[in-house]
Amino acid sequence: MSFETLNLNPAIAQAVTAAGYTVPTAVQAQAIPEAIAGHDLMVSAPTGTGKTAAFVLPALQRLGTAPAKHGRGPRVLVLTPTRELAMQVTSAVAKYSKGMRQVRIGTVLGGMPYPKQRKLLDSPLDILVATPGRLIDFMEQGKVDFSRLELLVLDEADRMLDMGFIKPVETIAVATPATRQTMMFSATLDGGIAQLGKRLLRSPKLIEVAASKARHENIEQRLHYVDDGSHKSRLLDHFLRDVDLGQAIVFTSTKRGADRLASKLYEDGHAAAALHGDMNQSQRNRTIAKVRSGNVRVLVATDVAARGIDVPTISHVINYDLPKVAEDYVHRIGRTGRAGLNGIAISFAAPDDSWQVRQIERYTGHAIAAHVVAGMEPKVPQRSSHKPSSRPGKGGNSGGGYAGRGAGAGRPAPGAPGRWNKPAGGPAASRGKPERSYSSFRGR
Repeated sequence: MSFETLNLNPAIAQAVTAAGYTVPTAVQAQAIPEAIAGHDLMVSAPTGTGKTAAFVLPALQRLGTAPAKHGRGPRVLVLTPTRELAMQVTSAVAKYSKGMRQVRIGTVLGGMPYPKQRKLLDSPLDILVATPGRLIDFMEQGKVDFSRLELLVLDEADRMLDMGFIKPVETIAVATPATRQTMMFSATLDGGIAQLGKRLLRSPKLIEVAASKARHENIEQRLHYVDDGSHKSRLLDHFLRDVDLGQAIVFTSTKRGADRLASKLYEDGHAAAALHGDMNQSQRNRTIAKVRSGNVRVLVATDVAARGIDVPTISHVINYDLPKVAEDYVHRIGRTGRAGLNGIAISFAAPDDSWQVRQIERYTGHAIAAHVVAGMEPKVPQRSSHKPSSRPGKGGNSGGGYAGRGAGAGRPAPGAPGRWNKPAGGPAASRGKPERSYSSFRGR
């Protein structure tokens, strides 16, 4: 199947071709025709499978027809759990709508000035992309007009459930016309997500492209046991100096940890920057722009901040701290191996982390091969059945060299924002609490 067979508006099809895409992904091939036909959709698709285009292209197709009702409010509303994901969707709309008549798009999210967004909502809109908390704020002020809304999209609904956004999402949905079309995208359709779908969707078409526990066949996953923080730091420095590493995201469990590690890496000569939830949106945008431009080679991030980052040049993901939730492991490693490229995911585990390793392996359905670097072998006995690999070129006793990229090439804690967007300055004074989901949705 090609994009031509999807019968898209010629202007949209031309923009897709100009972006370098000829064959739709599995989720796009299944979701786009059903969406264009007007069906409600419940879509299960893992990260990195092209789901953004799976709802953006049908939304734009809808905008190519005359509105059922004239007015100033949006015809399409996309709800996302994070600011980064909202910006990613906005960028995708701009990319695929280049050949159409002017598509008026607005983005409403936390961390940005209210006056500018209030002015935006007073202007005519075609598509509104928003995070739930900030949108609720404007709804309470009477600034949002949903009278002509035709399509509601819930992106990463599972993450919105985890972050405590489901009640706000339902409040928003109730305020929209009952005649709307609704599309819900999620990594899983189990439990609370299934119940949400029953409440918000009408006779939805069910599309399951792949299980959320997909193996990520194009991502090589490695496990390195470490004795202590010093051992972990030496291994990280070793990996970051590998010539086959293009760009990397290094995940930490706390905001303060991200600042400290970014500071240390910069002092050690690495082009590093931190990204976490205590940074305002402008700071986060500047940091991500530096990653995209190549000025930042190593991004040290927490889970909440890194959600939705789509940078194809990320060749490596390094779990400096293991995630507390096994599902987050899948989302983390999905930041590499994108756009058809291969990637490498490296996880550090102390002996006491064996339980987390087993949880991850149970969730993904496969074991992560343990590796050692010659001269940096762990001295503390491993509390695991993993047998370290010493295959040449795989980080084993051959010297720990990389195999390379392969073929085919939250609850926010008060504190100062991350300062490692700049090449100088000390670590920020953000608190060392784990960055996790929000039970309160205000400001998001």
